[in-house]
Amino acid sequence: MRLSDLRTPCLVLDRAVLMRNIAAMDRAVARHAVALRPHMKTAKSVEIARLAMRGGGVTVSTLAEAALFAEHGIVDQILAAGITPRKLAEVAALNRRGAAVKVITDDLDMARTIAADGGVSALIEIDCGEGRGGIGPEDARLPLLAAALGPALAGVLTHAGHSYAATSPATIAAVAEAERAAAVAAAERLRAAGHTVGIVSIGSTPTALHAETLAGVTEMRPGVYMFGDLFQAQRFSCGLGDIAVTVLASVIGRRPAEHRLLIDAGALALSKDRSTEAAPHDYGFGRVLGLDGTASLGAATVARAYQEHGIVACDPALPFPDLAIGALVRIAPNHACLTAAAHDRYHVVDTGDAVEAIWPRVNYW
Repeated sequence: MRLSDLRTPCLVLDRAVLMRNIAAMDRAVARHAVALRPHMKTAKSVEIARLAMRGGGVTVSTLAEAALFAEHGIVDQILAAGITPRKLAEVAALNRRGAAVKVITDDLDMARTIAADGGVSALIEIDCGEGRGGIGPEDARLPLLAAALGPALAGVLTHAGHSYAATSPATIAAVAEAERAAAVAAAERLRAAGHTVGIVSIGSTPTALHAETLAGVTEMRPGVYMFGDLFQAQRFSCGLGDIAVTVLASVIGRRPAEHRLLIDAGALALSKDRSTEAAPHDYGFGRVLGLDGTASLGAATVARAYQEHGIVACDPALPFPDLAIGALVRIAPNHACLTAAAHDRYHVVDTGDAVEAIWPRVNYW
């Protein structure tokens, strides 16, 4: 089977690029002698998890991911999203069947519920500056949470999501140091109070790549590095040639007078993420590539995204593309996580256009 045999729109994964990205992160983390616990919220695939794992565990963001990976023998997991009592019961059930899923919390009542369950351990979520979940390392609630968890306390965890707003390697490195310092300070404070803190978990793709030191950290949890995307390419995390996932689309309309094409990939296939809008280069709703994945169409982008239609603004510096109705193009995404989430499988190629495998994804929650 070749790409030309596929129904469009669909998701294409270049295994060669994926493996190159995995190797690059392996080298970056190995510099610091910490464990890599890849975050699977982007890939959501057992096959990709097995390629990215390095003898340890994974990070997940949903119960659907946790259940799928546990079913396939990937049992050491951290569910890195705030837990509720109902979801805790599902995690406990997974653990009774042989999984080892840990949860996170920043809530005292929830910590007591976790401790009372007895079958799930937890990490205290620390806010290192993003202002989403977690408490600060000096917060008065930190020792109370540890005391409430008791033997269920597994460690501390933080995530520098605000690293995505950094505009230079130096500013990313500064965020990485703030991330490290917050987690380590929380861990040291708890240890001084007599608590055992085995895991000190941090990580985002930018901070994993640009951290200058990870002293006191036990593991990193980057995720989008496996695929890369147009936004990450402008945040010094990858190059344009390091984007492993694209959406295959068909030309369904030609507007030569307007120098535009119509394709069958719209918002539901590409997502409406416009993260590159505020970046140095705006790629609209995605960068349009040739069927071979190269920039044969120059600066063409998806300028508008309707539900099932995309409007391609062709490169004004090039002649109108000689693409017939039904011709295939590939769209590199702004945000690989959201674009991939629109699809239920990867059509795996290895540089060329031969589809060598189909790998399912686990979507929803």
